Parts: sequence; C-alpha cells; structure tokens
Amino acid sequence: MAMMAHQPADGSDEGFYSAATTSGAPSNPAAAVLCDLHFFVRYTLREYIGFMWQHGGFLIRRRRIRWPASFYLRLKSTLSAAMHFVLLGRGKRTYEFTIDQHGIVRTSGGVTLIDWSDVTAVRTYSRGFMMVLKRGTLPIPFRCLNEAQQRGMRVLAEARRESALR
Repeated sequence: MAMMAHQPADGSDEGFYSAATTSGAPSNPAAAVLCDLHFFVRYTLREYIGFMWQHGGFLIRRRRIRWPASFYLRLKSTLSAAMHFVLLGRGKRTYEFTIDQHGIVRTSGGVTLIDWSDVTAVRTYSRGFMMVLKRGTLPIPFRCLNEAQQRGMRVLAEARRESALR
C-alpha cells in the first residue's frame, strides 16, 4: 500500500499558528494557540496498526496491567482495530481535516464536526499525533504536516497537557 500525503499546492500559509486567535474566544484555552490547519490524509494499514499498537501500549501501561495480560490485551486491541480498518475501507478513503479555534472538521464522503470539548488529549507518538476524543481517536501522521504545522500541533499538545493538569 502506498502512502499518500497532500500539501497545499499554491504555497499558501495554511497550517501556521500564532498566539492570537482570529475572532471570538475559543471554547478551549488550548485552542487559543491555533489559527488554522488544513491537510489531507490517506492512512495505510501498516501506519494505522502502528498508531493503535502505541496507543494501546499507553492505555495498558496507564492501567498498570502486567505481562502476559498486557501483551494479550495490546495484541487483541490492535488486531481488532486492524480488522475494523479493513472492513470499513478506511485505507481507500482520503480524509480532509480542518482544525481551527472552533474545533475539528473531518470530511470523507460526509462531514464530521468535533468540538474542542470532545478532545480529551493530544498525544505524540513516533508516527504522529493522536487526538484522543471522548469516543474514539484521530491519528494524524507526521508525513501529512509540514514543519510549521508540526510545531503548531506540538504547541497544541502541550497546551492540552497543561490544561488537563489544572
């Protein structure tokens, strides 16, 4: 399976961040660092499995489950996620993401609107960022973001971490 990443072709400033927001107050203080981010993602099975393996490991370590149960649960959850990936045809779709101060918009055939109040954490893994939602996750691979967008996502992840600690 080939990996596919899309960037704005016109050289626009999409994806740059600043300390100020545009109009209105964001519903989440962590979103105050965000101006606008727009990118496309087509996941590969291998990449998706990598995200789920790492995220499953984090969840299992957090619950302090030990060997061999930890390995079994991590394997079971990763294989389950892989099965859903294949059955739902997620590798055949190209997802368009727009992330701004108001929330996250994901488009692929239909439109999904995610408010910042639904985002519980933004985690950083070796393959990219994982936006942990109240119901589910949104993996965002590094390969789909330019350097400025990656810096902005790191700032967002740090702001989410700080607001969670308060």
